[in-house]
Parts: sequence; structure tokens; C-alpha cells
Amino acid sequence: MGHGGGGALSAELMEQVFVPAYGNATLAGLADSAVLELGGARLAFSTDSYVVRPLFFPGGSLGDLAVNGTVNDLAMSGARPAYLSAAFVLEEGVELTVVGRIARAMGAAAEAAGVTIATGDTKVVESGHGDGVYVTTAGVGLVPDGVDIRPQRARPGDAVIVSGPIGQHGVAIMSVREGLEFGAEVASDTAPLADLVAAMLAVTPDLHVLRDPTRGGLAASLNEIARASGTGVRLQERAVPVPDAVANACGFLGLDPLYVANEGRLVAFVPPSAADEVLAAMRAHPQGTGATLIGECVAEHPGMVVVATGLGGTRVVDLPLGEQLPRIC
Repeated sequence: MGHGGGGALSAELMEQVFVPAYGNATLAGLADSAVLELGGARLAFSTDSYVVRPLFFPGGSLGDLAVNGTVNDLAMSGARPAYLSAAFVLEEGVELTVVGRIARAMGAAAEAAGVTIATGDTKVVESGHGDGVYVTTAGVGLVPDGVDIRPQRARPGDAVIVSGPIGQHGVAIMSVREGLEFGAEVASDTAPLADLVAAMLAVTPDLHVLRDPTRGGLAASLNEIARASGTGVRLQERAVPVPDAVANACGFLGLDPLYVANEGRLVAFVPPSAADEVLAAMRAHPQGTGATLIGECVAEHPGMVVVATGLGGTRVVDLPLGEQLPRIC
């Protein structure tokens, strides 16, 4: 299960199995989506499978995740998402009302994100060989001219900005799955981010890096960026926006909010000259009202992420081994 958690074991699986097997420069970039030249156009292309348990949770469902997750992966390349495919694997015995509810959620999410589900597939497996419903989506979108967003472009001095409070999706799943209450209901943050990215690009096309911190949370995304770019990241612990309910849940369970999954947040590395304007544009958008400057990219400790604590110390935030909570998306 750890190999599916978005941490060190996932990276090991990619580096030792899939990258050598496929062996091409496009895949080697290991970004959220691949940027391809085809027929004179620059296309972003991404695919993802969704195996979340339970299928429905506060703030969303498997259907919302399957659309928003792929839309967001395309947006992290600066693309305007356009078309998705949807493939269902159904377990024998699952109620058609459940499948219909998921399909309707996908249709509504696609409409909200401004994309078309243009093709798909359905397979059925025997009872006991699945877990109700799995969904795989793939998507394509157009990348504007002059946009080059990828983890290798992080530079010392870049401002590190997160688009809103972290940890809500992971805690929402946990509360339903484990039957826990944390004083207030926590709803998933699942949402499409392409319009927010467009607002940021309207300020400057020279955004260096965008990532949506899903499996492994903010910590995994920042470590991946630091290692890909050969730079360091320094965060201010008190600046990282963590809702009280998330902080309480993590304190109760012994978890670090930096490692908890998100499904409607992004982290951006922005040139310092444009940071204030980009931050203002994010806060003016419904999906970025809680945008916060949380740190900077530095030349020191390349490949590492550190946090300046509220007590004046510093701690290393390493790449997680696996996922604190599996089957999160």
C-alpha cells in the first residue's frame, strides 16, 4: 500500500520500474501532466485512477475527484483543460443507483470545470475482485504560448505560495472512514483550479512551478520540486494555513498536516518580482481567497525542505515513506 501513497516508495516504483521500462524524455520530467507538441499545438496530457474509499464523503465523491483531479493536473502545466475520458471498473453487485450518482457528480463537475467528457469505457469484474467502483480519467488541454511550468524551473528567491488552507480532504475522508468527530465537520476541498491558474497567468506567464499537493500532501510536493530543481525550500511554520479542525484532528491522531492530502489546493513558485501581484490575483478568485505566502526557494540545502518553527528552531520535512491514510483519491 505504501507504493501508492505518493511518497518515497512511490518515487522508488517510478524510478526503478516504470521510467526504465518506458524510457523517454517526456516521461522523465515526472510532472503532473506531460506537455507535448502535436500538429503545431502545445498540449498537456494527463491520466489518473481514483480508488477512494468511501465513495461519498463530506464535500464530494469519487465522481468529483475523478474530474477535478485530472483537470488540476492539466492546470499545473498552465493548460486550459478541454476534454476528458472516463473509464469505469465496476464490481459485480454494485447498485446501479450508486454508479448513476457517481456519473451525475462527474457530469456536474465537468460542467463546472468547463470540460467535456468525450469518450470512455466500462468493465465489470467478479464480486470480491474490486471495491465497488474505480474510475480512471485522462485529459487534454492547450498550453498558452510562452508558458513553461515544471518543477525543474524553481529558482532561489522564488516565493512559495499555497492557495488556501491545507489538509481538509484527508481529514474529511478520515472522519467518515473511521467514524471520528473532531468538533466540527471537515469537508473536502475538492475543486477545479484551472480558472485560478488562468488568473495567475494573467499577471505573469512566467510562473515557475505549480503543483497540486494530493497524495503525500504539501510535504511530498515540495520535496519533489526541491529534488527536481536542485534547490532548497524554507517554510515558515506559522504561515502555513491549517484550519483548527484539521489541526485538532492531526494532533489527536499524531499526524503532521503537511503530509495530509488535498484535492483543491495548489502550491506555486513565483518569481519575487511578481509575487505580490500574483498573491493579490489569487485572493481575488473564489478558489484562492485563502492564498498565503508560506516560504521561499533557497540555494542552501539543495533537495531539502525545512521549516522554521514558532520556537525559533528548524526541522527537516522529508519525503514521506508512504501515505498516512491509503485510498485517499
